[in-house]
Amino acid sequence: MPVDRASVSRRTIIAGLGAAALAACSRMAFLAANLPATFGAYRRRADIAYGNDPRQRLDLYVPDAAHGAVRSVVVFWHGGRWSSGDKGGYRFVGAALANLGYVAVLPNYRHYDQVKMPGFMDDAARGALWAAAYARERHDGANLYLMGHSAGAHLAALLALDTRYFIIAGGDVPLIAGVIGLSGPYDFLPLLDPDLQDMFGPPDRYALSQPINFARADAPPMLLVHGERDENVWPKNTRNLTAALRARDVPVTMRIYPKLGHADTVAALSLPARRRAPVLAEIAAFVSPPRPS
Repeated sequence: MPVDRASVSRRTIIAGLGAAALAACSRMAFLAANLPATFGAYRRRADIAYGNDPRQRLDLYVPDAAHGAVRSVVVFWHGGRWSSGDKGGYRFVGAALANLGYVAVLPNYRHYDQVKMPGFMDDAARGALWAAAYARERHDGANLYLMGHSAGAHLAALLALDTRYFIIAGGDVPLIAGVIGLSGPYDFLPLLDPDLQDMFGPPDRYALSQPINFARADAPPMLLVHGERDENVWPKNTRNLTAALRARDVPVTMRIYPKLGHADTVAALSLPARRRAPVLAEIAAFVSPPRPS
């Protein structure tokens, strides 16, 4: 999901690998990550509608232990350059969060070029509003966290910082306990790629796509994780947003892992890759523990 300057040679190399080979590698990686996640002390409900479009569906992961107790609810959006990806490939994320004792909500959202911004932001707001209502009705208002990887981290951060999207979606702004961003693009102007220019355009609207432009003193605490070797979303995105929020006295935990690439930050939630970095432990330390009923 390139959002910074990318060289012609890099694009040529990536293109030369062949789409079929890349797709096969991706399928194998998801299979390896998700197979162990099919087992665990949680229940999964798939494809719950939060809107009328086929993409407006979410998966719900509820821990078995202490059913009905008040928990933290974590909404996770997948990455994919706002134009690809599916919640079904991230069962390992839902399982990891549920096994920590949290309710996990994994929404799909409409992609470019079915929609442009603010279409996917509207879906993000609707998915989060569904999760907030679920937390109130089923878990006595459990703490709500927004989380995502790559483009999904952009959705989570922008939604938390520019809360107008909740109002546009027809709801009240929920209380957000925190934001967890993995390899997220938060400060990625100028837009050099034609698809991104179209996705976030016209040019007089580019600034609205940048979470850093909405940093404010009353923003929720954030855990921002990035890999130093990320060549898709430059680590400066995380560093810049961290600096902007800390300048306003917002609590931010920043973790830059020197040996991780773009996908490694979310892959570290899976059982096969957990030794790469303690991302799951960082999340457990950041998210408030479940409160007793």
